[in-house]
Amino acid sequence: MPKSDRNPLVHGSNLEQKENHRTKYRDVGSKKYLSEIRAEYDKWHSANLELVGPTSTPTAQDEAIIATRVELLSKYKDFLDQQHYAEKFDSRSNLHSSVLEEFLYYLFKDLVRDFGENALIGKSHTFKDIFFVPPKYSEMLKRPYARIEKKDHDFVIGATIQVSFEAATPPEKDENPREVLPLLKEEPENYSEVTVTGNTETHIFDIPVVAIECKTYLDKTMLEGSSRAAEDLKARNPNSLYVVLMEWIKLTSNVNLRKYKVDQIYVLRQQKNTDREFRYEEKYVKNSINLVVVQHLFHKVRKHLKMDWTGGIEHGIERGWLIDE
Repeated sequence: MPKSDRNPLVHGSNLEQKENHRTKYRDVGSKKYLSEIRAEYDKWHSANLELVGPTSTPTAQDEAIIATRVELLSKYKDFLDQQHYAEKFDSRSNLHSSVLEEFLYYLFKDLVRDFGENALIGKSHTFKDIFFVPPKYSEMLKRPYARIEKKDHDFVIGATIQVSFEAATPPEKDENPREVLPLLKEEPENYSEVTVTGNTETHIFDIPVVAIECKTYLDKTMLEGSSRAAEDLKARNPNSLYVVLMEWIKLTSNVNLRKYKVDQIYVLRQQKNTDREFRYEEKYVKNSINLVVVQHLFHKVRKHLKMDWTGGIEHGIERGWLIDE
């Protein structure tokens, strides 16, 4: 299977795109700000790469390592969140929102590495569903024309899967059919990406085991969307974990969290959301990123990756209850 060229350093990539953009960010002010951000980003990036851990094996140093990563994140976020940078690079540029996504890579990189070089980590277009779209029935008898529907996730830990499909003779039919059907040479224009060899088509896609959605803040509409995404994921991979991570929360006590399908919601600053322009008022107090919240997230993910997923009806019958708790 070919190695992926995905880059988990999404914030660094976003910054590089702005630095090299042919038309945008070419003015003196933008170049100055990008240069200042680059200097601080390189420090944050290097410090996180030099820091090792936590890994899949718990140690007495785990909490201190996480604390250092949170301290590095807080320092860089405080720098980047200054008003002049926020006004120059708004939310549509994804410069600020991508910081959390890259932080998750640093937080989990050494844990995931313990599971092998094929482990998937970072931003990904993952498997959502499969369906079949042959141009006509006669073509369906030659090959399946499978199409893979994908879903963008901010951060995943999982695996890349390569599968092959081919049309088969029904078992009750003669193994030596008299007629050999010719294969369609050209693909329909809107057919999903696939490698076709003879009557075999090969697809490559990512399967998340852990999916983390990163947001600046979370409101009810966003939560409903996250819940639908979590439900879709669990329908295809029941062993998956779906988490929402944000800095601020924009939910009221009238929201029934139990009806949503996400496994956990983490609020890094343990604070209600305030519109960005009010965050720069002198009287506004911005909470720091809470270390305990990040520690809880890390331990939840590590436990999930290391646990035994054996289950199902037969296993449940043995103990008397069918759904894991």
